[in-house]
Amino acid sequence: MNHRLFYLLNAAHHKVHKYADQRTEAELGISITQLGALLNINEQQGCLLKELAEVLNLNNSALTGLANRMEKNGLIKRQTCEHDGRASRLYLTALGQKKVDVALPAIKQLNQAIKGDFSDAEILVIVKFLTHLQHSF
Repeated sequence: MNHRLFYLLNAAHHKVHKYADQRTEAELGISITQLGALLNINEQQGCLLKELAEVLNLNNSALTGLANRMEKNGLIKRQTCEHDGRASRLYLTALGQKKVDVALPAIKQLNQAIKGDFSDAEILVIVKFLTHLQHSF
């Protein structure tokens, strides 16, 4: 039986990402990538720009552009790292924190929609599968 896992995974990723991006743009006025950055900075205030690039799977130049736009829009502030003057640490502004606070209930709803009517045992298998993919490639 041909399960076409790569195709199905890619198609599902595209649809969910597009849906989330459109919703984030409409409700928060930011992209899903910016929201991902805000959520990660919220969890690790003062993270380095290069650490955020790794978490978001973006190259340094892409993240620099993203950070520049976010700083210009008042979502984050950068401070020079006290240990390495070439590095920047990232912090949420009050506006960035507000966007995170508004987004959290919507993220919870999206996760519930993704879970659908799968049982807890089925969700564990899905989580195991997706974690396997993350660590294998």
